[in-house]
Amino acid sequence: MAVKRVLQYGEKTLREPSKEVNKVSKKIVDLVHDLLETMYAKNGVGLAAPQIGVNYRVFVIDVSTDKEPLNPLVFINPKIIKKSGAIIAQEGCISFPEAYTDVKRYKNVMVKALDVHGKPFILEAKDGSLLARAIQHENDHLDGILFIDHCVNRFETNDILAKHKLPPIEEDMLLVEKDLDEELGKND
Repeated sequence: MAVKRVLQYGEKTLREPSKEVNKVSKKIVDLVHDLLETMYAKNGVGLAAPQIGVNYRVFVIDVSTDKEPLNPLVFINPKIIKKSGAIIAQEGCISFPEAYTDVKRYKNVMVKALDVHGKPFILEAKDGSLLARAIQHENDHLDGILFIDHCVNRFETNDILAKHKLPPIEEDMLLVEKDLDEELGKND
């Protein structure tokens, strides 16, 4: 197991959709360990396989704080099966060093996936928690979607990206999220 190089925004592989995992083999278990080691080394909350150049539908998350023991969660072939509510929150990404911007996310999500042993599980994350947002963020990576595609203000986000010497938003990748916009309008 090893700490891998994390692809940076602008590298093409980050925009490529990932393949389903057919079998949780030793190769996939090794990938999970590499993802966890890399995530912890980079001080991240989550990391998806495409971020280390491996296009499989696998991501890891750990939202434990300094005061808590590590609690790594492994998601293989995840599918978000339920989502509701809306929230705006600051988000960043290991592939965008030190660049943070406000994004729209669902407040509540339910995800179905396989764990590192190939056993299916369902997990619910609520109330706009870090876990709820991280599941959506990492799941997006598996479809070639990046957090900036959900940005609240593209001009502000472009300024932030420029400040960190990152390429500007790819305008054609910005998501139209009517249901989130409607939900957020209700919260005003």
